[in-house]
Amino acid sequence: MARPTSRFVCQGCGEAFLRWEGQCRACGAWNSLVETVVRDTARVSRGLRVASDGTSPVALTDIGDSDVPRLATGIAELDRVLGGGLVPGSLVLVGGEPGIGKSTLLLQAAAGLGRPVLYATGEESAAQVRIRAGRLGLLGVPAGTAIEVLAEHDIGRIVDVGRSMRPALVVVDSIQTATVDELDGAAGSVGQVREATLRLMEFAKGESIAVVLVGHVTKDGSIAGPKTMEHLVDAVVSLEGERYAALRLVRASKNRFGSTDEVGVFEMAGDGLVEVSDPARAFLADHAEPAAGSVIAPTMEGSRPLLVEVQALVAPAGYGTPARKGSGIDPNRLGLLVAVLARRAGVALGSYDVYANLAGGLSVGEPALDLPLALALASSLRDRPLPAKSVAIGEVGLLGELRSVAGVERRLREAARLGFEMAIVPRPNRGAGPIEANGLQIVEVATLRDAVEAALTGETGRHGDAVPALLG
Repeated sequence: MARPTSRFVCQGCGEAFLRWEGQCRACGAWNSLVETVVRDTARVSRGLRVASDGTSPVALTDIGDSDVPRLATGIAELDRVLGGGLVPGSLVLVGGEPGIGKSTLLLQAAAGLGRPVLYATGEESAAQVRIRAGRLGLLGVPAGTAIEVLAEHDIGRIVDVGRSMRPALVVVDSIQTATVDELDGAAGSVGQVREATLRLMEFAKGESIAVVLVGHVTKDGSIAGPKTMEHLVDAVVSLEGERYAALRLVRASKNRFGSTDEVGVFEMAGDGLVEVSDPARAFLADHAEPAAGSVIAPTMEGSRPLLVEVQALVAPAGYGTPARKGSGIDPNRLGLLVAVLARRAGVALGSYDVYANLAGGLSVGEPALDLPLALALASSLRDRPLPAKSVAIGEVGLLGELRSVAGVERRLREAARLGFEMAIVPRPNRGAGPIEANGLQIVEVATLRDAVEAALTGETGRHGDAVPALLG
């Protein structure tokens, strides 16, 4: 059989060349040539099956019901993120930092599937996978015989074994170590990763077998490889968290079969990743008494309310430009709140170093975190804690006004369930009913200045009044 030919295709203009060159001669782009296999029609016939019964178009109402039962992994938090489980014929990409627990999570999911699984690994030997399975306690259970390990990096070999074995799930760990025999590029190159992903997609769709790919990440946190890879797959799932902390979060940035708003919470233990029984309190730090610079914020991750501790530290700047650093929050939002506090609430932080952090390694991007973060900064500046068992929630505008956020009552009901007694929230818009939260004391404020006064003095003043606790 003749070896398929390849061309170096410019990713900017699409011009093809016989050999690699540093600059495209057609459009002038640098380092844009990627080795690509020249495809023929015969390859399509043996790889990707046609979904319809013929080549003619079919009316939307005439298409049969395509709903298929999902494959539950036995891990409720992972199934929640996937939208109810794995869909047969889907291609899922799982990314995360080195050592975060990607292989551990997928091995546990393969064991909980209860069906034959092909685990293809190009990074480890079969013996190394067995050691991990032994640590997870999977050798003495039926999953030990249901999971078959293939130490192989060649995609052609993996696809052939998958077609002959017909498993319910194929795990490829990792896509950056997979190679296509027709390409000369090294494993992990753009051409190899893209072609390997495309062939696995054809295999998954053609055989109706779920395929999960493990992807490496770059130093900026994005999944390594061409962006085309993320467009080809059906779902992109990331495993997040501090490597040396216990908590791990599973999110989906793309999901064709479910929502991208859900989050799964795990704890890394000696026997693998364990689901957190009460995620709402997982990110709360224990304090013997209220601490200055600490504010509890009820956030929403999909349909699940989570309470997270916002911590801030304000210290005099030694020299040069004051620092503005945040972990788990948008640093640009932090700088904006520092400016609004100074201009609209009389809390001048221009000559102070400002540090902000979310306890537990959680990352939150919703605007509901504005008010808790602003109150934490003001509390740290004057070394005055907020009242015990209190929470805050709300968006801060550039004029110092407070805006309500979605799901306020649901967030506050969860705070009341966890034992909190007071909540500082934006005043509802005209015509809106009162906020109810199961006996939780609600303090409604209209501006950031009023919120700071209510939080640090216990009294709510009129808009525009000076705040005695901060202005002396």
